[in-house]
Amino acid sequence: MKPDSPFYPHTLKALKESALFGNLAEPVIQDMLQSFRMETWQRGATIMDPEETVQRFYVLISGRVKVTRTNPETGREFILFLLGSGDGFDVVSLLDGMKHNIAVVAMDDLEVLSSPIDTIHDWIDRHPEFNKAFLPYLGKQIRQISDLASDLALHDTETRLTKLFLQHTMQSNPHPRLRLICDFSHEELANMIGSVRTVVNRHMQELKKEGIITTRRGHLEVNELHALGEKLEEHLRSRGKR
Repeated sequence: MKPDSPFYPHTLKALKESALFGNLAEPVIQDMLQSFRMETWQRGATIMDPEETVQRFYVLISGRVKVTRTNPETGREFILFLLGSGDGFDVVSLLDGMKHNIAVVAMDDLEVLSSPIDTIHDWIDRHPEFNKAFLPYLGKQIRQISDLASDLALHDTETRLTKLFLQHTMQSNPHPRLRLICDFSHEELANMIGSVRTVVNRHMQELKKEGIITTRRGHLEVNELHALGEKLEEHLRSRGKR
């Protein structure tokens, strides 16, 4: 991307505010942008399939994507990650050069940066300081997958749903706000916690009845963050007594 591109100013701003690129000096980010092209994708589009994971690397500038795996026999989907502005994909194939059996699907209209994998490897070789941010970023994703596996093995659906809401709530805000999942359907929430829509719907109705969450114009809101935290602690205590 060239500096005279109409996308350049807000793209540079998004990267400087991201966990992955924010600590890099601006000239380093500007050098990186020379290796990328801007792409736009419509909501619902599949940006990356297993073949594409070893060909290109993407950085999300605006919008959200879900990283999924699907059972080819049943069509059932499981959401591994939700990614937002500043996130990169696919980091697994970037590291090992092997196909990754995932699909990356646009949940909004998107702006993404795209570059060939080999070009990214060359850029990282020239700028090893990138690893200071990349390794913690990768560690966060590994920890997230580890926690997800533990939750599926050790906790019931209600506990997993409660944890999901807490993990995606911006708790520093005076008015708690859900991030990334605020407009999710019950089926999409179920796909994030390894459940099914009917079970999630039942637990959602209970949370609404207790006044912990509400739905307004298709958007989920957390009304009682403290009560949500207490509910999780109660679930964990009762689990420990079994």
